[in-house]
Amino acid sequence: MGPVLAGVLQLLALMAALALAYKPLGTYMAKVYTSDKHLRVEKWIYKGIGADPDTEMRWPAYLRGVLAFSLAGVLFLYVLQRLQGVLPGSLGFASIDPDQAFNTAASFVSNTNWQSYSGEQAMGHVVQTAGLAVQNFVSAAVGMAVAVTLVRGFAGSRTGELGNFWSDLVRGVVRLLVPIAVVGALVLVACGVIQNFSGIHEVGQFMGGTQEWNGGAVASQEAIKELGTNGGGYFNANSSHPFENPTPFTNLFEIFLILLIPFSITRTFGLMVGSVRQGYAILATMATIWVGFVALMMWTEFSHHGPAFEAAGGATEGKEVRFGIGASSIFAVSTTLTSTGAVDSFHSSFTGLGGGITLLGMMLGEIAPGGVGSGLYGMLIMAIIAVFIAGLMVGRTPEYLGKKIGSREIKLAACYILITPALVLVFTACAMALPAPANSMTNSGAHGFSEILYAYTSGANNNGSAFAGLNADTQWFNTTIGLAMLLGRFVPMVFVLALAGSLAEQKPVPVTAGTLRTDKPLYTGLLVGTIIIITGLTYFPALALGPLAEGLA
Repeated sequence: MGPVLAGVLQLLALMAALALAYKPLGTYMAKVYTSDKHLRVEKWIYKGIGADPDTEMRWPAYLRGVLAFSLAGVLFLYVLQRLQGVLPGSLGFASIDPDQAFNTAASFVSNTNWQSYSGEQAMGHVVQTAGLAVQNFVSAAVGMAVAVTLVRGFAGSRTGELGNFWSDLVRGVVRLLVPIAVVGALVLVACGVIQNFSGIHEVGQFMGGTQEWNGGAVASQEAIKELGTNGGGYFNANSSHPFENPTPFTNLFEIFLILLIPFSITRTFGLMVGSVRQGYAILATMATIWVGFVALMMWTEFSHHGPAFEAAGGATEGKEVRFGIGASSIFAVSTTLTSTGAVDSFHSSFTGLGGGITLLGMMLGEIAPGGVGSGLYGMLIMAIIAVFIAGLMVGRTPEYLGKKIGSREIKLAACYILITPALVLVFTACAMALPAPANSMTNSGAHGFSEILYAYTSGANNNGSAFAGLNADTQWFNTTIGLAMLLGRFVPMVFVLALAGSLAEQKPVPVTAGTLRTDKPLYTGLLVGTIIIITGLTYFPALALGPLAEGLA
């Protein structure tokens, strides 16, 4: 079997598995977020945190809950890292420096999981399990809660009430993430991923010296790392490390976990707004972009010209031989079109155009299918923009799902799509203009610029992957990327929740002959075009200076 055919067959198998899971999981999630009953363990949690899960919240109160909970997470994780040197189970590792502790706390609370450290050489068992793994669960649950709130805004009528943040948070963890992650961890352990609390031990000679490895609760963290579109690896090599991802099957299974909730939540959306066809329209948009990006990535990596590439069967540099070019291409596209950031190959070693595809995937806003929760609300924002553009074309007040898109709604949507590009481009410009950040670039020219552009694109879009040639463990990058991650996560949430409140206060308008049908292929095509055009106009100059210049050289 040739490598191209193997890659295509893996893609088809992945699509089949996602299709089988789509309806049951999407339906179950809709029941979770619409149920008025609480499990016993959930009641214990509410009592412990002093929350009333039955109190309906308007969007300012919901936002205060999101920000307060996330701030507490940042402070707890920062303190835990600063105290690591005196904690049991630290494996002898010292406490984390202040700038790196801030960066890591901001990273995991914002669901970014950017890492400027080597996990196996910096973090002990307590920080990994009680700190990082916990945030993998709750940060994903926050994203899903905000997405469900926007859906309730479309479904509501003349009420500003959007549900209860604490109830949505706890249900997301207890009823969704924990059960699926447990099953995922068991599958990974059965396939060779390690799960233990062993200390550091020597494994043999390596280049004239001894090589040391430490164990850890890797399978349990790997499962939620992918399921929650987090991406932070237990080891520095992330999902290219055999302890995290030992076989081609585990590689495909991890991609499945990455895409499972982001695709399935479109059915949840359709059920909650009372039209499954609307969910299929959003799903079709996401799937069209994802499949297109995978096909384009395989083409760039398999057909790149040159004697070395032809002899190897494609661009094999930086890719694991046990996975191959096809599987690595699927993984790279899936992780950058979601807010995952996990890698099974080094994106910096992809061809110039291949690296540009990973960048473009993040620049789209990671909405195809996007992160857990964040992908859906990002796509719905784009759906509103597309409806507005269509309304301008025909001179009609735009409507989406029975709600009029007026000046307030379009201003909030516009602010949402502008904040992340502003963070990326401003921070990148500052880093290129100052002498100290430029010293962190391993490469010069277009590729060196791509390293910095990728770092801030990854941080502000809450992805977490990196071009490995950049030394990001400096005070400048730890601080600025940390700020980009926090602002890129929580400022857009402000606009999403405000938009949800505005929509919930409206009375639905009846469908007429002039209403744009947003559940038809024509609208799906309009939505795909809107996403590509907005991203292209925003980022084309930066892409031309980096990956396009390198790829066309």
